[in-house]
Amino acid sequence: MKKRIGSYPRVRIEGGGRAVVWQAGGVLLVETVRKAGLDTAISAALTPWQKARAVHDPGKILLDMALAVALGGDCLADVAMLRAEPAVFGPVASDPTVSRLIDTLAASEDKALGAIRAARAEVRRRVWRLAGREAPDAGGTVTVDLDGVLVIAHSDKEDAAPTWKRTYGHHPLMGFVDHRPGGTGEPVVALLRPGNVGSNTAADHIAAAQLALAPAAGEVPVRAPTLIRTDSAGGTHDFVAWLAQRGRWLSRSVGMVITEAIHLHVLKVPASAWTAAVEADGEIRDGAWVAELTGDVLDGWPKGMRLTVRKERPHPGAQLRLTDADGMRLTCFVTNTLGRPIAGLELRHRLRARAEDGIRAARATGLRNLPLHRTAQNRIWLEIVQIALDLLAWMPMLALTGMARLWEPRRLRLRLFTTAGQLVTTGRRRTLRLARHWPWTSHITTALERLALLPNPG
Repeated sequence: MKKRIGSYPRVRIEGGGRAVVWQAGGVLLVETVRKAGLDTAISAALTPWQKARAVHDPGKILLDMALAVALGGDCLADVAMLRAEPAVFGPVASDPTVSRLIDTLAASEDKALGAIRAARAEVRRRVWRLAGREAPDAGGTVTVDLDGVLVIAHSDKEDAAPTWKRTYGHHPLMGFVDHRPGGTGEPVVALLRPGNVGSNTAADHIAAAQLALAPAAGEVPVRAPTLIRTDSAGGTHDFVAWLAQRGRWLSRSVGMVITEAIHLHVLKVPASAWTAAVEADGEIRDGAWVAELTGDVLDGWPKGMRLTVRKERPHPGAQLRLTDADGMRLTCFVTNTLGRPIAGLELRHRLRARAEDGIRAARATGLRNLPLHRTAQNRIWLEIVQIALDLLAWMPMLALTGMARLWEPRRLRLRLFTTAGQLVTTGRRRTLRLARHWPWTSHITTALERLALLPNPG
């Protein structure tokens, strides 16, 4: 009988290892920055905040923060991860220098945020051109999903307040460009709001849509089809009326609250008017039907709107609401898209749930909490989080293939970014050798080869 000595092998630890690089897979993000031209664009945008004798470029400092967040950091001090590997990430500013830059940008937040957003929009257009058929606008349309997210505050911060879920913190409103089945999407807007702001605030939805539409259009012509999707929080008269004024090029698919009038109309819909709902693969959705409502239920709303209701058997354990009927869960939305079957329109609206994937990725990428005290500082932090999310969306879109393109931030970090490597210098060339036994080394090398084939900016 063999003597049991434990489940894991015993390893002796000694310090003093040379040329070993931690977070070696982070070169994927560095190369994405280089090929996208994000470094030069951000540096040019932040030139007004460049001090005469400063050692570190403010654009490089901001990008270092975004890289640290993309690698899993959640506060300014986590930039130390990059500072420890100058061979991969270059010279990185000290913590006091990083803090001073955040304060400087926060002092002129509107101007600074405008400059950063313009640079991101410029780079986004280039990335979408490089992505070709994989770009979000490859089908000729762009879909933008607006949704709110609660960020818990564990200390007393400016504008933190009780939320509608009886927590305490902030309630940002975010917008994501839908990458369709090819990814979780990329952020185009993030409005920082107090925690006690209502979910269905029309003014905030209008402001978010205005900010989102310009950078989201990419290389699509100004009047190209763009779809705005929201849940019932966007179903207000003012917001829908504003969308209707934008012209026919802007489609909308907006969730609505089941009012008493809508509920009464649903009860009058004959059985023959209900159509089976469908899944993304074209199959019938089990236990779900859709119907279009007409008549006075649309009074007071813009002309040309179609109101679609879905009824579905609730999953086991779900509690029905007062507005549900006949044991069925009711949901509804309005759209101005004509000439398409309601089952397809309902599926298109239901795919808005991919925005939840973007929110989950944001929570895992610096949005679990807001680390700074003042609102102006946290607005800059939100922009850093968006840059990090941009990189986590652009890198897979440009470099990864197959199921790896669908990996969310946590999986990218565990399998790719945290890979260890050995830095070998021969002559003037530096080579990063990755572990041969690591199962995902081939993903990294293949991705770097794909990035190397892309043209350099300019």
